[in-house]
Amino acid sequence: MTKAELVASIAEKSGLNKNQAKDALEAVIDSITDAMKASMEVRIVGFGNFVPVDRPEGVARNPRTGEQVKRPASKTVKFRPGEGLKGALN
Repeated sequence: MTKAELVASIAEKSGLNKNQAKDALEAVIDSITDAMKASMEVRIVGFGNFVPVDRPEGVARNPRTGEQVKRPASKTVKFRPGEGLKGALN
């Protein structure tokens, strides 16, 4: 599903027009992004948790050449699905 398809689905299910649905979706994405930047966990009950993770620097290996290269430290995010989402999928 693309962002445009998600906006259309939100508009249809909520009764908002597409511009309002797009603004709402972007506000949610911006809020989650801001929380991740601040190293805060975002919990949406029934859907899941977005958890910020610090990855330490390390050594990676180029699969073609076997050459080892340093991988710098970075930040990433993990998503842990909630029981409601798991139940809907199974």
